[in-house]
Amino acid sequence: MPQQIKYLFGLAVVLVFIFLIVRHYLVSPSFGQYGHYRAASLQTVVSQEIKYGGEIACTECHEDILTLKNKSYHRGVACEVCHSAAYAHTQDPYEHKPPAPRTRAYCPLCHGYNPTRPTGFPQIDPVRHNPAKPCISCHNPHDPTPPVTPKECEPCHTEIARTKILSPHAPLPCTQCHEAKEEHKLNPRVALPSKPRNREFCGQCHSQEAESPPKILQAESPPEIPRVDMKSHYSGFLCWECHYPHYPEARLKKEEETE
Repeated sequence: MPQQIKYLFGLAVVLVFIFLIVRHYLVSPSFGQYGHYRAASLQTVVSQEIKYGGEIACTECHEDILTLKNKSYHRGVACEVCHSAAYAHTQDPYEHKPPAPRTRAYCPLCHGYNPTRPTGFPQIDPVRHNPAKPCISCHNPHDPTPPVTPKECEPCHTEIARTKILSPHAPLPCTQCHEAKEEHKLNPRVALPSKPRNREFCGQCHSQEAESPPKILQAESPPEIPRVDMKSHYSGFLCWECHYPHYPEARLKKEEETE
């Protein structure tokens, strides 16, 4: 046998010996007793404090809510994802009340705009999407059906619908600015929907003189709506020459980012 083979064989024996010694001290004696895991870990897990109650426990008192949720888009979201660990609540419902997210900070954890999310997943820009209200004022968290985009518009105008849902104009239905005859659904290229044709249309909401915009925006004009003096604010231009109606501040935002 060549000398170098003897050296390699001896080195292999030494490495195997070291491996067996290390394994003896690092691997638990109970490893492999029931499967490819430590049998002692079962007792470790059992000894931990119970914090989660599970959705089955919620059914006992909140069957009506779970029935609604299980038919909605949130049917795959466990109750404790939003209401936190609730085992203590199941043991003493009056002493331990699980939290319920009521601010705008929680929902964007899943629904804040992220281009890596699947196509069709509801996403918004939380800074610009209806900033005056908490999410639950428009969306029932147990049945979060989007309330604004008419279903007859979205199948053909999907890209516009996705853009608009991120913008400050998200609460506005398409028919607030466009009038479409029934024939438009059958012959869309001939029966075109109407579009705003003058500055005064946008001024219904955005003029400094506008006291009460269309009813869709509530009885009183929210202070968050941007206001301009229609007489002095680029009076020689139409509003949509600078502002994209489906995302009116998109160009401004892009310019700010490039500066």
